[in-house]
Amino acid sequence: METEQALDADDPLAVETVLVPVDGSDSSVRAVDYAAAVADRYDATVHAVYVLGEEMVRAIETDSIDEAEAANKAQSFIRDVADQVAEYDVSMTNSTAYGFSTTSKMTHPGSVVLDTADDVDADFIVVPREPLSGEPGEILSKAAEYVLLYASQPVLSV
Repeated sequence: METEQALDADDPLAVETVLVPVDGSDSSVRAVDYAAAVADRYDATVHAVYVLGEEMVRAIETDSIDEAEAANKAQSFIRDVADQVAEYDVSMTNSTAYGFSTTSKMTHPGSVVLDTADDVDADFIVVPREPLSGEPGEILSKAAEYVLLYASQPVLSV
């Protein structure tokens, strides 16, 4: 049985899109470097999804913060991520997602990462994984184990 594109024997992994969830934390900045390096190695693109944490989602839903203000904060970080990825001469797309819901128990950071992976047809996921320090922006550390357990794609946890 022949495939349309034969894989190099030294490189059995084909990667077109690398997903990296970010949340504004230092660990997500480090994960972007790994995602860009993987994308560079496989001539792939990076998709960065900014995952809004529970505190931010609750603030938006209670009008404690304007949704446009939250979007501006996320886009500011995404611009920094785009600059970081550009250093590897890799293209990047991005999106933003609510990592929590006050109305659905099924919405949490891990499920959001996996849903985004399906939506963008990601072949590889790089997820930040740091010991929790109590910093409010580090919501992805909580999602790493879920992604490692349930992703159908290869996952690099950094």
